[in-house]
Amino acid sequence: MMLLVYTPKITPRITYIFKHICTRIIGLQVDFTSKIENFVAHNGPKLSYGKQALGNEFFIKSSELLFQQGLADIEINVKPWEETKCFFSTSDTSGLPFDIFAASFFMLSRYEEYQPHVKDVFGRFSSSESLAFKEGFLNQPVVNIWAQKFLTELKLRFPDIDRISSSFTTHNLILVSEAYKYKNKGLLRSVFGFFNDFFRFRFRSVFKRIKVVVFLKKDPYNTFDLIINACKNNKTKLTVFFKLGNFSQLDLNISHLKNSHRSLIKSVADYAQVGLQISNGALKDFIQLKKEKKRLEEIIHRPLLETFNSHCILQLPEILHDLVDIEVANNYTMGYCDTIGFRAGTCTPFFFYDLDFEIQTPLKIHSFSICKDGLSEFENDVILQKVSEIKDEIKKVNGTLLTVFNNEDFSVLEKNNIWRMLLKNNF
Repeated sequence: MMLLVYTPKITPRITYIFKHICTRIIGLQVDFTSKIENFVAHNGPKLSYGKQALGNEFFIKSSELLFQQGLADIEINVKPWEETKCFFSTSDTSGLPFDIFAASFFMLSRYEEYQPHVKDVFGRFSSSESLAFKEGFLNQPVVNIWAQKFLTELKLRFPDIDRISSSFTTHNLILVSEAYKYKNKGLLRSVFGFFNDFFRFRFRSVFKRIKVVVFLKKDPYNTFDLIINACKNNKTKLTVFFKLGNFSQLDLNISHLKNSHRSLIKSVADYAQVGLQISNGALKDFIQLKKEKKRLEEIIHRPLLETFNSHCILQLPEILHDLVDIEVANNYTMGYCDTIGFRAGTCTPFFFYDLDFEIQTPLKIHSFSICKDGLSEFENDVILQKVSEIKDEIKKVNGTLLTVFNNEDFSVLEKNNIWRMLLKNNF
């Protein structure tokens, strides 16, 4: 069953956000018309989006955002709504007390990140700069919550609505900045590391390094069997992102030319999705980005589909433009490294909407809500509580729990085994 939407002007923003809310989140097909006679003649579920209702349809009073182009100064007034928050308030004649589509577009397009803001040391948009943090709804997938409430109201008007329902899923993302702590580092790096540990009196590290180098002990960062087995037992989706950039102060990965490193990537690719962790250099250099894409494709012998940006650097829209140009399908960097929560207000993948060109692109954005770095400062009981709260929020709306960890987080060198416990128990 299809929902027909009337709006006086069909814009790219309107088709983008209506299809995301109606089709991708609540599983309802949607079509559009700007002809009143076609809308009146439609016998199925219908919704009008404009300044006033036309008849007995479901009506959402529109704000100006979805009819505009480019960026404008927007005054946002956030108000409580049941157990959540909302903005772009409407009138009593509207089916919802706010313009759900404008508010959702504001969140998904990351409209606020195009506006002037204070950046952190890596040039990133900080969680403290976000509307969600300032207004206290960062830990809620508000777009999904709004969509579920919208569906409830719509079904009261049209009880026979037929839709495809979704289910809760978990997807673990593992970043591999350094596949090994001691192994395969090359002579210069190994010698430097040895003497650095020795003269700093880190004798345990010295002995561990020697044992690994002479094959008496497994490298502590080689946790891939543990990760793969845990996800296999939990039937959890797993994507592992390897870094293949040129060596630099910020990119300490092992050379992509080393056979042992290539073999590791191939073996992981037999059991999990493998993606590219884009190096810091490639985030600023399109030619380098294409080289890294080619390197991974030559190793795994299939097209690169999954990417994650080093240090969670996501400066909009430049890097996403580059990913569209090299025809990457998915990027998973939408999230905050300094805290947990929902950067785009959603736990459902969405397509990157390019505000520069006012088009929906084919690049799908996956928003993570839990990152190890955002939890490290807490005690174990608080970590478990915060993870449980985020998971419960996502379960309520049948979304996807995306977690981000590094391979070394599950090492025996990590004194706190809370991360291994969370992984084995599917968070």
